[in-house]
Amino acid sequence: MQRTHSRRHFISGISGTAAATLVPQRYIGAAEDRLETTQVRLARMGGVCIAPQYIADELLRAEGFTDIRFVDSSPGAPVIAAIGRGELDFTLNYVAPYILGVEAHEPITMIAGGHFGCFELFGNDRIRSTTDLRGKRVAVAALGSPQHVFLSVMAANVGVDPRKDIHWVVGPGTNPIELLGSGEVDAILGFAPATLEMRERRIGHVVVNSATDAPWSQYFCCFLAGNREFVRNHPVATKRVLRAILKSADLCVSDPAGVARRLVDTGFARGYDHTLETIRELPYDKWRDYDPDDTLRFYAVRLHEAGMIKSTPQKIIADATDWRFLNELKRELKA
Repeated sequence: MQRTHSRRHFISGISGTAAATLVPQRYIGAAEDRLETTQVRLARMGGVCIAPQYIADELLRAEGFTDIRFVDSSPGAPVIAAIGRGELDFTLNYVAPYILGVEAHEPITMIAGGHFGCFELFGNDRIRSTTDLRGKRVAVAALGSPQHVFLSVMAANVGVDPRKDIHWVVGPGTNPIELLGSGEVDAILGFAPATLEMRERRIGHVVVNSATDAPWSQYFCCFLAGNREFVRNHPVATKRVLRAILKSADLCVSDPAGVARRLVDTGFARGYDHTLETIRELPYDKWRDYDPDDTLRFYAVRLHEAGMIKSTPQKIIADATDWRFLNELKRELKA
């Protein structure tokens, strides 16, 4: 059963003063055409990396939305399918699963890049580089999960065939972190803030850090996408949703401590210290600098090499992107 989280639930436990501090007055207000709808539904998923989505409530209200809902979902294919079915309007999510969704004819439209640096490859002493994954046991929660998709992309990038060269360890209740810690597998892909816990517990070692290691640090790992019909039929609302989330991303850079506290207080994250460290490490301000088309071209080629899609990058971009709102907001929201 899905739960929806109203504005009252989202800001419960936060004083008006704290909320006002988190959302500076210069970010409030937008005089434009009338909204086509005042309702917007965003995904609530595990993971701190999509913090801009979780703290956008007040900014969305300032944009004119009066019914703001957070709907429980799961990252990767499930949330993309939910957007396609019209159960959600927008979410930040990993770019490679979005491409798989487009390949599967999900009616979604990507409208902006978010950030990079979400994931890290951890391995035991037998794994010193991505090429060492050949012939090794690698644990993922499920085939088709974000971990499996990104690891497949990473393998394909160095000539390792993820379909033939990697022994995937998958099953009900699979806990990749514990399997690596017990020596039952050789490598896993971790997402922040779980990666911070792995370092503290000294489970494996970091082989690739997507925040600092090329080519992963040169491309977005997360995009904002919406239901195709919503984007097509509600251009004013789409732009205002994007503006609120991009301003929230800027808040993650200017006030990471305030954002971390709000995420913990509202139940979107656990553990203040790990949440704060994650927000500080992720480059949320890169939405201005990176070219989302470059990211889609890079990941589409890698997914094709991994045997996971047949579409060309040009078709993915033509069928499932609309950057006009992003381009307008880059001019409006200059640093």
